[in-house]
Amino acid sequence: MTDDSHSDVPGDSPSVDFSNQFLMAMPNMVEGSLAGSVIYVCEHTTKGALGLVINRPTDLTLGTLFERIELTLEIGPVKETPVFFGGPVQTDRGFVLHMPPGDYNSSIKLGGLALTTSRDVLQAVADGNGPEQMLVTLGYAGWGAGQLESEMARNAWLSVSADPHIIFDVPPEERYPAALKLLGIDPVMLAGDAGHA
Repeated sequence: MTDDSHSDVPGDSPSVDFSNQFLMAMPNMVEGSLAGSVIYVCEHTTKGALGLVINRPTDLTLGTLFERIELTLEIGPVKETPVFFGGPVQTDRGFVLHMPPGDYNSSIKLGGLALTTSRDVLQAVADGNGPEQMLVTLGYAGWGAGQLESEMARNAWLSVSADPHIIFDVPPEERYPAALKLLGIDPVMLAGDAGHA
């Protein structure tokens, strides 16, 4: 993501803006690496959308990631925090979703949250004065112009206003059902193989 990935040009907003929403993949409608995912949509314009998968921890920990980028992370509990699969685009790049937003070099402010792609946020974490809450991903989920709208029209995703509590406080394996509950939906109702033993 580059700093010029969004603009404030009038008419740049899509007719339905999914920014700051959770997208929950519908069973049998979304396949591949995004099946069963909950995505936080960071940005949605007429040019496309960018989001981060929030329920796919990888085997990589922050401690290992910091070693790879030659930063020293002294904070014990943070060292074991998993890095997440953020989506299939640019899986070699780090994306940090965090709150409070802070003042970092390459950030998009998202209400009470921010998405930062610059190293300075990780340096702040290493120094012990980083954001209070954060989710670090490698890669992101991206849609071209009109693509997300088309997928929504095909009922590939359910959407609901995002709740930062689910991103930062709910265990990863419980985030999909927790997001569905924001809509009043029991995940069992969506099971593609319901009724089969």
